[in-house]
Amino acid sequence: MKPFAELLQQTDFSDADLLRLLKTSDPLECQALYAEAFKRTTQVHGNVIYFRGLIEISNICTYDCRYCGIRKGNLAARRYTLSIDEILEAARYALKAGYGSVALQSGERDDPKFIDFIEEVCAAIHDMSVREFGIAEGCGMTLSFGEQSLETYERWAAAAGNRNALRYLLRIETSNQKLFSHLHSGQGRAQKTYAARLQALSDLRSTGYQVGTGVMIGIPGQSEEDLVRDILTFKELDVDMLGMGPYLVSQGGAMVEEGMMHKDALLRLTRNMLSTTRLALPTVNIAATTALETLESGARTLGVLSGCNVMMPNVTPQRTRASYQLYDNKQGTESDPDSNVQLEAELIANTGRAIGRHLFGSSVHFRSRQKTKKTKAADARP
Repeated sequence: MKPFAELLQQTDFSDADLLRLLKTSDPLECQALYAEAFKRTTQVHGNVIYFRGLIEISNICTYDCRYCGIRKGNLAARRYTLSIDEILEAARYALKAGYGSVALQSGERDDPKFIDFIEEVCAAIHDMSVREFGIAEGCGMTLSFGEQSLETYERWAAAAGNRNALRYLLRIETSNQKLFSHLHSGQGRAQKTYAARLQALSDLRSTGYQVGTGVMIGIPGQSEEDLVRDILTFKELDVDMLGMGPYLVSQGGAMVEEGMMHKDALLRLTRNMLSTTRLALPTVNIAATTALETLESGARTLGVLSGCNVMMPNVTPQRTRASYQLYDNKQGTESDPDSNVQLEAELIANTGRAIGRHLFGSSVHFRSRQKTKKTKAADARP
């Protein structure tokens, strides 16, 4: 077996290599893995962390995914939907703070009223960013509203305006199809199919979105071999960005009895996955998710030190934050948006990274693909 330090210098990895990186629990090897991922992030993406102001628009969901705290079957959840004025105020805060993009997410619905509402929201944010902030193309937007029709994706893209900074996050959660079905088998039946999820990601790419996906790490019944397959799936899908975080049990979900990993082991596995994915996919954007903070205070910084280059500070109005409980003990529910100033200061102090003020923050992977498309188009001209 080759030395671990030699393995870290590779740029191509076999399945066995990826598995070895994921499985390591040796403290010195772990730190070497994280340091190499951080170094390669700097080499490819520079010293900048891109911020997206996160707005949790609504916790109303029509599905009953077993792991989720805002699933339809959680009758204890206090449901809400922000008004357009509230959403605009949150977006305004993010743009004033210098975040070049906002991220909009909610429970999943596909009824006409909801589709119209999101279209109106996207158009309003675009208009506000142009008129009030002088952003000629309009601010960047990341949407995360689950599986929708191709027509709906196109309507929202047109309303958002800036197609060069338009993103959609749709996590596969796991590439293990049996486990995927287990996670999405609410009310005694499979409510989602893996094939439909892949089709939605394909539709998003054809519509022109920067495509984002991701998985939960440490799901009951998940193996490290499953995580290797996840990384290979990311490659196959040619994704532009990733949002990955630890599986955290939710009392509002239907998997409480299945338990969860011990926090220390889960944090290590999560960091191993982030860093291993960074080595395997050096040009994609990887987000340090808020879920990390539930495992350890300040763990989003550890995410950055493990190869992440995107962060999504929550700018949702404080009155509704506690109602968007995807998992137990979600951090930041009692904080107001101004607490993000402290987050920025801690991030700079602990990682040495700079905040990418007024930048859209599209991934190197996306920009390279766009450049290739333009070159091919130019070559095709007579």
